[in-house]
Amino acid sequence: MRTSGRGDEGQKYALNSDEDDDDFWGCAHEAEGLFTPLADEEGARRVRLAGCLPQGGLLKSVNHVGGRRAVAGNAWLDLLDGDGTTMGSYFVNEVTVVGIQPSAHGVGLVDLTVTLWCENAVAGAEPVWDLIRAGNLNRTGLWHDLAPEDRHAWLSVALWSGEYQRQGRPDTPAGQVFTLDGRHIVDRDSFYCAIGEAINGPGGYFGWNLDALDDCLRGGWGATAPFALHWDSSAEARARLAERVPTGDGEVSLFDLLLEILEERGVSVILR
Repeated sequence: MRTSGRGDEGQKYALNSDEDDDDFWGCAHEAEGLFTPLADEEGARRVRLAGCLPQGGLLKSVNHVGGRRAVAGNAWLDLLDGDGTTMGSYFVNEVTVVGIQPSAHGVGLVDLTVTLWCENAVAGAEPVWDLIRAGNLNRTGLWHDLAPEDRHAWLSVALWSGEYQRQGRPDTPAGQVFTLDGRHIVDRDSFYCAIGEAINGPGGYFGWNLDALDDCLRGGWGATAPFALHWDSSAEARARLAERVPTGDGEVSLFDLLLEILEERGVSVILR
């Protein structure tokens, strides 16, 4: 997590070269299209960097639109809060300038159109980033009414913003008791939304697939095992997490597999 210190008020994004930490490419007020995959390729994006002041390697590419040197290369695209601090970053491949025009955001700024590749900028994630930026991701349950695909987007932001949201706080010490609300657990993603919130608070992350959950239980993601997990409304969750999951010994329900993973890592699960 870093502070850009290079953007004016209202600038939400910053670009930095992946090859040279000192090669700053500039800030932008908006990155329209970042969360909109092109129809033919999931990771392909056509992004309009509105209100941009190109610098460094990006500025060099601006002067070569239509040619090979329009390819600026790979970069980190930072999402900034109101103070210019990085909330999270996406790695973007093959940033290529394809268009430029004056911007309505201010004198000397341009709207820069680029193509790039970014699989991690999930469709539906932008409103969640906006909640964090505005300080409105401040209460539990905001994910309850999301559509299934938007719950996945929620989890992606929880992952990429985890360091920012924890603000350097260490794991809670071993022996803690957490409460998992099972009333809104209806599928895999809603389980991860619920446990992330139980461990790390609103918008918190504690895995978004089975392997990631296992990694989080090893420490460094907000909680230190052993700890206790009081799973409220567990009977409802058991019924909804009944899908069969293959294991080395055959198949088990997703609910039972989650219990197994938790208990193997030192979590005492109390079903209520």
